Amino acid sequence: MIKPKPALCAIILILLSAFPLFAHDVEITVIDHDLALPLEGAVVRLWDGSERVCNEEGKTVIQAPDNRQVVIQAAYPGYETLRVVIAVTGNSYTAALRLSGIMESRELVLEAERPGANETRTGRSVAVSGRDIAQTGEIGIIEDVMTSVKLLPGVGYAGFFNAQPSIRGGDPGDMRASLDGFYVFNPYHWGGGYSIFDPRMVESAQLSHGVYSARYGHSISGLLEITTKKPSPTDTQFELGVNTSAASFNLSLPLANKGGLLFMGRVTYYDPVVGIIKELSEDIPELAIINSVRVAPYIRSGAVTGNYHLLDNLELTATGFFGMDGVGASYENTGESGTSSMNLDWTNYQGFINSSLLWNPRNDMLLKFSLGAGYEEALLDGDSHVELIDRGFTSGAGWYYKKLNEMSSKFTSSYNLNIKDYYKQSDKAFNIQSRIDYDWDMGNSFLLAAGIQEMFNHHRSAGNQSVNTRKVFNDKNFNEEDRKKLYDDMDIDESDIEEFNNLFKNRLVVNVPLNYNPDVKNTLFITSGYLVGEHHAGKLETELGLRIDHFYLMGDNFSIQSIPALNPRLNFDFNVFKKSGFIQSLDLSAGTGLFSSVNNNIFIAEEKYKINEMKPNRSLSSVLGTKLEFQGGLIFNIEGYYKYIFDRMYVPISADLDDTKITPYFDGEGRAWGIDLLLQKLQSRYWDGWITYSYSWVKYRDPSAASADMGISGGLQGDEWYFPSYHRFHNFNLILNIKPVQKINIYVRFGIASGVQISKRITEEPYSYPVYIYNKDDPSNNKFIEMYFWPSRRDENNRTTPSLPMDVKISIFGSNKTGKARYELYVAVENILALLYNAEGNTSYNGYTGQVDTGSTSATYEIPVPVPSFGFKISY
Repeated sequence: MIKPKPALCAIILILLSAFPLFAHDVEITVIDHDLALPLEGAVVRLWDGSERVCNEEGKTVIQAPDNRQVVIQAAYPGYETLRVVIAVTGNSYTAALRLSGIMESRELVLEAERPGANETRTGRSVAVSGRDIAQTGEIGIIEDVMTSVKLLPGVGYAGFFNAQPSIRGGDPGDMRASLDGFYVFNPYHWGGGYSIFDPRMVESAQLSHGVYSARYGHSISGLLEITTKKPSPTDTQFELGVNTSAASFNLSLPLANKGGLLFMGRVTYYDPVVGIIKELSEDIPELAIINSVRVAPYIRSGAVTGNYHLLDNLELTATGFFGMDGVGASYENTGESGTSSMNLDWTNYQGFINSSLLWNPRNDMLLKFSLGAGYEEALLDGDSHVELIDRGFTSGAGWYYKKLNEMSSKFTSSYNLNIKDYYKQSDKAFNIQSRIDYDWDMGNSFLLAAGIQEMFNHHRSAGNQSVNTRKVFNDKNFNEEDRKKLYDDMDIDESDIEEFNNLFKNRLVVNVPLNYNPDVKNTLFITSGYLVGEHHAGKLETELGLRIDHFYLMGDNFSIQSIPALNPRLNFDFNVFKKSGFIQSLDLSAGTGLFSSVNNNIFIAEEKYKINEMKPNRSLSSVLGTKLEFQGGLIFNIEGYYKYIFDRMYVPISADLDDTKITPYFDGEGRAWGIDLLLQKLQSRYWDGWITYSYSWVKYRDPSAASADMGISGGLQGDEWYFPSYHRFHNFNLILNIKPVQKINIYVRFGIASGVQISKRITEEPYSYPVYIYNKDDPSNNKFIEMYFWPSRRDENNRTTPSLPMDVKISIFGSNKTGKARYELYVAVENILALLYNAEGNTSYNGYTGQVDTGSTSATYEIPVPVPSFGFKISY
């Protein structure tokens, strides 16, 4: 007799436990309460936490137990969730959902959400549901909605610890974000490492990267609209989550069946983790680096959102957020040739509150009044220090040093060096936003919309920074006056100047401090208005709109304003056919329009920069798209786009001998075109997910930039067209959810991203060269030293190797018998292929000693090890 193995028996029992032993089929139909239309794609959530998706007739079949009644929930975006009791007897039930935020007992209603919000529309936007955010965003050491957004078509791979991706070739800073309609200008923690959007507080996210409606603006690249979860008007609900590094909670309270309040919070707990590792480092030397952490990285954030129906046709909504983050570290490394050290303290505060009043004066009109205010403050204090002791010159360039020894007393056979960079700055910002939106259904398939918005932004920046930079000693980098000053400081005799120039004019490098001491008190007013008309004529939908943006900047003893930016936009959507064979529908879309936004760097403007004009960043975008829907919930979407960017602001920064030159320009250009593909399988019982592929070609030009040492938003390449540093030609993502049983979900993400451009080395190894240290504030330390340089040139065909990110997450769901209490447990590993492969760039080396690191250097956007994480949440 063959006995079954215990492990096999356990597996069989687990699989059987997922299915009721005594059950009957029950058909659930989900429809619109007022129109009695089936809601295809509606989600039916069962008592055990599993979900079913309704077909095109709004129907799905579930198995209900024969021995007890259970409760299910029916949900659909834009509708109120409905609970349905499934009795022991009964084979069919109908769930009639009401639109959320609308008037009842009217022939025609308008949704409180703005048209176009939280939906995927070919040529305009792509949306991520709360369920997809939970699977793809609730992973990693910090759970983040941007982890989900970075998996969408048109979004460039940004690597780890970077919540600022490029959208269809645009600069990462060009993307704008809003939370429940409030524009957030700095939606980031830790300087952009992660966003402020906790997945557990988000209902949906919509990225508009095409020709979106003229109702929205303030971006030339992409607009990310985040919608928070809504409180239940009837039930008290609670959710508690714990993951690798943070704990979060949600508490929803009803308000007399007319609305509700939802409180949300998140707090990290790296402090005890860092403390434990510090204790372990006493016995494990490899962990000693943890002792450089003085203040453990932290995030503290909280949010509240609510709504209340004052009347049947009048609703009040509000959302508030407050967050802070910071870190403190001190690091020191001592070697044979000297010491290097670093200190850093970073603290960031931000908060805002926004409220809206929605009023239906008639059954075909919607008025929305919004008012909000926000505050931000960032404090940075740090320094880096290099000290070299008894350094001598090598023989690599002996004749250089021999001549310098003959010509200058500042050249000695050995030297000590003490160089320090420091940065101390405080940035504060306060803003007020108000807007009025009006929608009118005029009948005969015409919709008219209009609105105005006013934004007040006050920015205060103060501090001092000094960063050492190196410039080749030539006529291009130093004028005649500066060169004479250097001759005197180097102690070059007048009779030796001609010979010195002949020998070292393009070979000698001068190290000078680049100083930035802002004293900014600026106020920016942004006034916007729009007019939109929509028409639906059978298979053709047309939207024509005009948006106007005007910018006025006022500072100490100066003021500048822009010419009003006119942004017309036109979109067509055409349904070729529906339900032909295995194809459910074929749709075509086309759109073109102008966009404008203000560059955040305009806030650094001061009278001394002598800015005579201000232009908003502009772009002309055109999109063509095709969408195919097949039977079985399969959707294929392809879009091609072209974008011309003009009047782009960039800021070249040059370190003169005794001063720093900062000159903003508004004549930057850019060209971008590409193709985005999306193949999506809608939610189903056993598997779902999507595949995306994006090809992007983008180049920029900064015509007024010359020999700058640093640049903001470009400003380094001059009149030559160039690929930006973040550009990648190819981005591919595979997102797959596998459900072997109803209570288990296996999430797999695999990506391929081509490399970013890097310089091409033209010699086999670095070589030594003379550097003259110059600092007008510390002349006693001015001297010749030896440094190392690896000659390189810009090569558009030289790039890092491709990145291959792969993440795996296993989730287990469960609930009590009534389905009121539900839980989820997950374990995950990000970057799982790092043990076998990492994207590689140029080999690094020590600029003071010339020592070359062995092997290739991992690209700076990669973490060279897998990152495990776990999480648990329970809701009631």
